[in-house]
Amino acid sequence: MSEIKNLNPQCVWKNFYALTQVPRPSGHLEKIQQFLLDFAKQAGVEAFKDPADNIVMRKPASAGMENRKGIILQAHMDMVPQKTPESTHNFETDPIQPWIDGEWVKAKGTTLGADNGLGVAAIMAIMEDKTLVHGPINALITADEETGMYGANGLPEGELEGDILLNLDSEHWGKFVIGSAGGIDVTATLGYQEVETDPEDAAVRVTLKGLRGGHSGLEIHEGRGNANKLMVRFVREAIEETEARLASWQGGNMRNAIPFKAEVVLTLPKENIAALKELAAAWQEDFQDEYKQIETGIELIVEEVETPQKEVPVEIQDNLINAIYACHDGVIRMIPSYPSVVETSSNLAIINIAEGKASLKILARSSREDMKDYIVKTLESCFNMAGMKVETAGSYGGWDPNPDSEILHLLLKEYKELFGKDGIIQVDHAGLECSVILGKYPHLDVVSLGPTMKSPHTTTERALIETVAPFWELLKKTLADVPVK
Repeated sequence: MSEIKNLNPQCVWKNFYALTQVPRPSGHLEKIQQFLLDFAKQAGVEAFKDPADNIVMRKPASAGMENRKGIILQAHMDMVPQKTPESTHNFETDPIQPWIDGEWVKAKGTTLGADNGLGVAAIMAIMEDKTLVHGPINALITADEETGMYGANGLPEGELEGDILLNLDSEHWGKFVIGSAGGIDVTATLGYQEVETDPEDAAVRVTLKGLRGGHSGLEIHEGRGNANKLMVRFVREAIEETEARLASWQGGNMRNAIPFKAEVVLTLPKENIAALKELAAAWQEDFQDEYKQIETGIELIVEEVETPQKEVPVEIQDNLINAIYACHDGVIRMIPSYPSVVETSSNLAIINIAEGKASLKILARSSREDMKDYIVKTLESCFNMAGMKVETAGSYGGWDPNPDSEILHLLLKEYKELFGKDGIIQVDHAGLECSVILGKYPHLDVVSLGPTMKSPHTTTERALIETVAPFWELLKKTLADVPVK
C-alpha cells in the first residue's frame, strides 16, 4: 500500500495516500476537515473552515507574480462509501486500502476515493510547494458534494478571491470540461399499516447481485443493469405465479450510484418455494442473456429465512410494485448539439420498504431546466398514481458552456505545447459544482480537468497512474502562465 507514495509525481501521490488513511465518507467529514486544517498549518498557508463546512486555503503570489489573475483551485473532500458484499470495512473509522494493479491504483473491497481525492491531493501539493511560480491562489475544498453539493450550495458570497476557477473533479485526462448537467433529488414516500403474515406461509430472501453499478452521470448511457429495476420484474412475476407477498425491499445506497444490489423478503405458501426457485433461475438466465454484452456476474439467489410476522398489504404492495415498474430509469434523450452527451436522465437509486414505510429515491439530471422539470413531473405523476408523497430537494442548475473562455484556450495551448496533441473540449452529464459556484461568483472563468479514473462510485473504481504526472505538469505550467489582471 505504501508503495503508492513513491509513484510519479511523488508530491501528489503521497498526499493522496495520506487522504486514503483518513475516513471521509459523505456526511462524516470531521476527521478530514481537521486533517486539512492541520496540513495547511504545517505548509504555512492560511486556512479556515467556513460556515458550510468547506475548507478554504489561501497562498499569496510568488515574487513578481502579484499582478496575475487569481486562481481558485476546487475539489471536494468527501467520497462515495461503497463496498463489496464480503467487505467488513467501516467507512467512518477504517482507512482505505489502496494498491497498485499494473497501470492502475485500486482499493481492496471498497471505492478508492480518487473521486475527488486526486484533485484534493494536487491542491495540497501546490499549497506546500515553495518552488512553484504562480499568482495568488485560493483553494476551495468542498463538503458533501456526493450527497447534494451541500458545501457548494452553502458557500458564502464574497469568501473567495480570484478570477479563474479550475475544478479538479473531471475524470478523463486530455478532456477539458466546459459545461455539465444540473440535477435534483426526488423522493417518493408512503406510510402504510403492516398486516399479519399467514402463519402457514414460509419466507425467502431473494438477492440480486453481481451488477457493475456505476456513476449515474458518467455511465448512465452505457446500459448497465439497475438492480432495483431488474428485481421488480422478478418480484412482479413471483407475486403473480407463486402467490408471493412482499415483506421488505432494500436496494441501492447512494443517489448518484447505479444500484448494483437489491434484496427482498417474500412470503409464500411452503409448497410454492420450489416453483419460486425455478422462477428465479429462469430470470437469472434471462438477465444474463439480456446483459451479456454489458454485465458478466448477475446472480439471483433465493434463501429460505425465518418468516416475518408482518408484511405489506396487498393493495399497497401492488401499487408500489407498479410504481417501481413504471418509474423511468436511464437516459431520456441526448443533447441535440452534442449527440454523444446525455442531456436528461434519471437513476432509481434507492428503495427501502419495511416496517410500514416505503421510500424511493431518485437523482434526476438534465442540462436543460425545462427538461429537468419534465423528468420531475414524469416521476411525480408515476408515484402520485401509487398514492405516494413526492418531494424534491438539492436542485442545482446546469453549467452553460463558454467555448470562448480565456482559461480554456490557455489550457489547450499549454496542453498542445507539453504533449504534442490537441486537447478535447467536452460537456459532461455528470453534475459538477461549477454551476453552483458560478451562481455566487458569476464573474469566474471556469474549466474542469483531471487525470483518468474509471468506475467512480463503485468498488471497481480505479485511477490510471500514467495520467497523474501530465495532469500535474499541466497544472504547474498553467499556474506559471496565468494572464495578468
